Amino acid sequence: MKKLWLFWWIANAFWIAIFAVGTAFVWLREVDGAGVTQTPEAKSIAFLILLIAFIFPVIIQVVWLIANLVISTKKTKIQ
Repeated sequence: MKKLWLFWWIANAFWIAIFAVGTAFVWLREVDGAGVTQTPEAKSIAFLILLIAFIFPVIIQVVWLIANLVISTKKTKIQ
C-alpha cells in the first residue's frame, strides 16, 4: 500500500516540476520560436494553453488519489 502512495507522490512531484519549468519558460522568454516578441498578453495566452495541457494529468492524478484512498480504507477495515 505504501508503494502506491509513494508512486503517487513521485508522479505529483514530476508533474509539478514539469509545470514549473514550462511556466518559467513561458514567462521568461522575450521572443518565441517564430521570432515574435512576447507581450504580457501573448505570455498569458501561452500560459493558458499550458494550463489546458495540464488538465489531463491533473484529472489522472485525482482519479489515482481517489483509488488510493478507497484501497487504503478497505485495507484498514479488513485488518
